[in-house]
Amino acid sequence: MLKRVLALALLGPVMALAQAAEPAGKLTTENIIKRTLETRLGGARIEAVTKTPYLGLYEVRVDSEILYTDEKMNYIFSGNIIDAKSMQNLTEKRLRELSGIKWESLPLDAAVKTVRGSGKRVLAVFSDPNCPYCKRFEKDLAKVDDVTIYTFLYPILSQDSHEKSKAVWCAADKSKAWSELMLNAAVPAAGRCDTPIEKNLELGRKYRITGTPTLVFASGERVPGAISAEQVEKLLAQEAKK
Repeated sequence: MLKRVLALALLGPVMALAQAAEPAGKLTTENIIKRTLETRLGGARIEAVTKTPYLGLYEVRVDSEILYTDEKMNYIFSGNIIDAKSMQNLTEKRLRELSGIKWESLPLDAAVKTVRGSGKRVLAVFSDPNCPYCKRFEKDLAKVDDVTIYTFLYPILSQDSHEKSKAVWCAADKSKAWSELMLNAAVPAAGRCDTPIEKNLELGRKYRITGTPTLVFASGERVPGAISAEQVEKLLAQEAKK
């Protein structure tokens, strides 16, 4: 449900300025809304404006949030839109779509690869070795079979996280070293080798991954946080039907 409604003054003069500044043939309601609201919202960076199929509203994407406005920008709506028939949260669904990461864009050779059973299902995980939620998740993930897991070492908590990540990557058996560290607190011996850790951090910044663990499924769906083995199985089963 919508949480709150923020009333705005009519923006006719501002829209007129936007129209004057826009080259002929390129003027759209979407870019008028974008440029006008960026000014009204104190210079906030609006990523995109898209017309929705409901209520004549326009979706306004600001960072990782979605706002809604009418064509004349008389009101801004902040909150969730629910389909009254299916009771589906349309805003949450849209946010999942927008936060998706294309599987083919992931540099899998920069991840620790773990194969269980047939390995026919795939899952990528951004994880920090000092993250307690990551350790809890690894215990649940150990119960999932017939899956190939690509763990992107993503040390964002501390320098110690970075050192442990490097030790894992430089180990003779990366997968075993990671498992022993996360499940048994056995820190591998420090090693010297070239690592993809800095590139992983850059990749995470690109996709705005701010917490660990963050899961990415084959469809590109991103799931933040530690979820149970049952939830992983459910999501993997849904992936298989797509």
